[in-house]
Amino acid sequence: MNKVFVVARKEWVDGFRDRRALYTLFFSTLFGPLIVGFMFSQFARQNKAAQEIQVPVVGREHAPILMNWLIQQSGVEIIPGPEDPEAAVRDRKSDFVLIVDKEFAAKFRESRPAPVQVVSDSTSQSTRSKVQRLNSLLNAFSAETGGLRLVSRGVSPQIVSALKVEQLEVATAQQRAAMIFNFIPMFLVIALFTAGMPIASDSTAGERERGSLEPLLLNPIPRSLLVAGKWLAAGGAALLGMLLTMSIMLTVLSRLALEELGVRNNIGTPQVLLLLAAVAPLGLLSPAVQMFVACFARSFKESQSYLGLLMIAPTLPGILAIFYPMTNRPWLHPIPVLGQYAMVTEILGGKFPGPASFIGALVVAVILTAVLLSLATRLFSSEKIIFGR
Repeated sequence: MNKVFVVARKEWVDGFRDRRALYTLFFSTLFGPLIVGFMFSQFARQNKAAQEIQVPVVGREHAPILMNWLIQQSGVEIIPGPEDPEAAVRDRKSDFVLIVDKEFAAKFRESRPAPVQVVSDSTSQSTRSKVQRLNSLLNAFSAETGGLRLVSRGVSPQIVSALKVEQLEVATAQQRAAMIFNFIPMFLVIALFTAGMPIASDSTAGERERGSLEPLLLNPIPRSLLVAGKWLAAGGAALLGMLLTMSIMLTVLSRLALEELGVRNNIGTPQVLLLLAAVAPLGLLSPAVQMFVACFARSFKESQSYLGLLMIAPTLPGILAIFYPMTNRPWLHPIPVLGQYAMVTEILGGKFPGPASFIGALVVAVILTAVLLSLATRLFSSEKIIFGR
């Protein structure tokens, strides 16, 4: 093991002496937390903006009852509407515009549907919550007015309701929070892949390109231990990147006002330890895969091209998890990458996988890592790999 650590230390010194490795580690650890912070801050801002809205109204003089009712609602302010509502919304000068038809008062007095129009742009994400708030207010006014009309005629408003639908929510608050946090596994897995990638490629294809691989192999050390040392250095960088990403992300989440989104952050020390136990096996496998693939590259740049294609592995399951939930599927746990997504999602949802899941994921990762390192050792014994630059 002393020889393995010597090789690993040498690769760490060479790797982090390269600014490209430092930049990769830095940006890979900050990318996820920054995206998380930006997304949640935007969601919170839009949710807060929907609580206090200004309603531009064209033709407010035709519906004084509706205007008085809207003014009485919390956080609603009526302002004059633009001369050309459609152009104002299209040019993003107004988020939306409420147009009251000239026949509103006459039809309202006759207890007929009074026409109003809501001009909005469905492609504008920032105004969608405000438009939904306005539509809910108009629907509430319509239901309230319709009920009063029925009461004035001696008819119970309950007659028009054929069904009484009650929503029974079986998911816990933590499970609903896990649905919002379902992108955290993707950032953790991406950090594992990207943080160890520079060392994995530089210690194989990079040394092959520089011509320093031949004198390195002349040292009195078995090539299996040489490969193990390089793998240990890349794996250490991968785990370091994942730990930094997780710590920064937890710090960002703790500083965000998640309560405004109806989300409670229940990620404590037990959850963090379980997250580490679930993702760590991939830190053994990912550098082994990267080293094996990089052995076939003739240059560092070529290896980066090959390894860039491997980024499909951590990103594709994250995209699929949005449409196909991976929870309550224990058979996924031993499968690399998919198992990490499934277990992390369950941990964030408050449902902890059993010990067999963690052991199975670790055993599969160790077996695959051993196979890949054995194949890489054979490649290091091939003259084509060493001298075929």
